[in-house]
Amino acid sequence: MTESTQDILVHTEAGVTTITFNRVSKKNSITTTMYAAMADALTAAEQDASVRVVVFQGDAAIFSAGNDIGDFLQQPPAAQDSPVFRFLHRLAAFPKPVIASVCGPAVGIGTTMLFHCDLVYAGDNAAFSMPFVNLGLCPEAASSLLVPQMLGYHRAAEALLLGEPFFAEAALEVGLVNRVVPPTECNGVAQAQAKKLAAKPLSSLIETKRLMKKHQLPQIAAVMAEEGASFGRMLREPAAREAFGAFMEKRHPDFSKV
Repeated sequence: MTESTQDILVHTEAGVTTITFNRVSKKNSITTTMYAAMADALTAAEQDASVRVVVFQGDAAIFSAGNDIGDFLQQPPAAQDSPVFRFLHRLAAFPKPVIASVCGPAVGIGTTMLFHCDLVYAGDNAAFSMPFVNLGLCPEAASSLLVPQMLGYHRAAEALLLGEPFFAEAALEVGLVNRVVPPTECNGVAQAQAKKLAAKPLSSLIETKRLMKKHQLPQIAAVMAEEGASFGRMLREPAAREAFGAFMEKRHPDFSKV
């Protein structure tokens, strides 16, 4: 593995590919290089017949703070083939089971990627947030479709319009997570479930997932494209410039004139 991808660790054993956010000093914030590494890891896992399950995991204290703001501003996603969109499309269409183990904060795409996972296990310290509006932006990863479907409209509006975090028990209540466990046990629980799946016939896993998702996948792709176009446009507008400027200058944004 090259040094540039040490922030994403990929390990395959006994039919399970584990993708680990390994940038704890930066709160596992995700760079363009990390998105590319994850997209490549998903492609390799899909093509490898010996891989039956993929697990995403972070640290017991942090799943991901979302996009690395500095990297994001230097390399904004310019097209649908940019690494972030390549990762999201690979994840949304991934044919084999995907499990996530989430402890601590899961911000932005750290939460929206979970709507494309099949099983999600959370530490009791997990905090999910989608603060796109607070950054002068709009939802991504088809979350404008998937969040209302899972949470119901009013709870989705609270999560997406206010951008405030909701916690593990609330995520369990609405079905975003399957089980809440102590943070130190979360990765182990996810790996144990992955081993159960890896012992099952791959053809049955793939066909069952295909049947559950086939009617929604075209809609997800269309919504992702629409969100991506809006996201790119809004990134260049005054509200986002004020939000990101305030973030970098460590001050509160002032949206009164935008």
